[in-house]
Amino acid sequence: MKKLTISGGNNTSQLFIGEDYQNFKKYLPQKGQVIVLTDEKVRKLYGEAFKEYPIISIGQTEQIKTLETIDAIIDQLISFKADRTSFLLAVGGGIVCDIVGFAASIYQRGIRFGFISTTLLSQVDASVGGKNGVNHRGFKNMIGVFNQPDFVICDPKMLQTLGTEELSCGFAEIVKHTLIADKAMFEWLEKNYTKAIALHPDAIEALVSNSVEIKATIVNKDEKEQGERKKLNLGHTYGHAVEKVMGVPHGYAVSIGLVFAARLSLQMGFLSGTDFQRICSLLKNLNLPITINSKKEEVLNALTMDKKKEGDIIQFILMKGLGEAVIHPMKISDLQSVEF
Repeated sequence: MKKLTISGGNNTSQLFIGEDYQNFKKYLPQKGQVIVLTDEKVRKLYGEAFKEYPIISIGQTEQIKTLETIDAIIDQLISFKADRTSFLLAVGGGIVCDIVGFAASIYQRGIRFGFISTTLLSQVDASVGGKNGVNHRGFKNMIGVFNQPDFVICDPKMLQTLGTEELSCGFAEIVKHTLIADKAMFEWLEKNYTKAIALHPDAIEALVSNSVEIKATIVNKDEKEQGERKKLNLGHTYGHAVEKVMGVPHGYAVSIGLVFAARLSLQMGFLSGTDFQRICSLLKNLNLPITINSKKEEVLNALTMDKKKEGDIIQFILMKGLGEAVIHPMKISDLQSVEF
């Protein structure tokens, strides 16, 4: 097991990579009621381990990540007589973690919470870093807070229940992290992608650990995205627009967004043609899409509502070769003119 720490403004978060999820009790607070929040699928798989606690169960799709769901959760917390000593435990993927972190942060001005991360996407990205929030009218994470969980448990064994699509979504974020800060891991994944897809224990633990370490290092420098943390948005500006318009899974949209960023980096002379092709090939080998065939104009229009923009300027993330990302201010209109 590997342990990492994120020191946030409101809390210090302990990340346990390779820990058995069944050991979660030793990380819970000694006092206060524990309430579990999970989704319907995860409850069927793992609910037995949490049967001694009150459980709140929600749906599984991105469409339930709304203020209406938060409202329903708060009603249930009140019915369970949850107070400021209560602890909210998320057991699930990125949607569950985002919702729990947000609900815990606003209930009675904030209660403690922790994550047991059950998907590859949440283990390498969504559960790590302290971003919590919900969507608004289809716009991704438009309402939210920065707040660190007490702990995050990433148990590789839980990934065995995932389908190809869920795994591929996680691999998109893994590739993103290598492009930001680790050329050697990108090259390793090029050679070992079949082991990764097959969830070979050594391969998957190395990839999860590497991604979490990259993200934790960046978040420790810049928790609230004032500078360095913006690099973690690589692939997400265009990707979020694709996700909103096309309704594709988050990881698929990020993959398409990575190729958009790579093409723009190529056109601006930051990335070689060879490296651009390598990025496309690796994403395809990981069963990820690299382009869209329709609604491109609608996607480009959706860029104008990106929450990271400042007026007509957005801090777009480009690639300066493999393993190095740069923050480059760009006009929204310039992004809309990219040939893609």
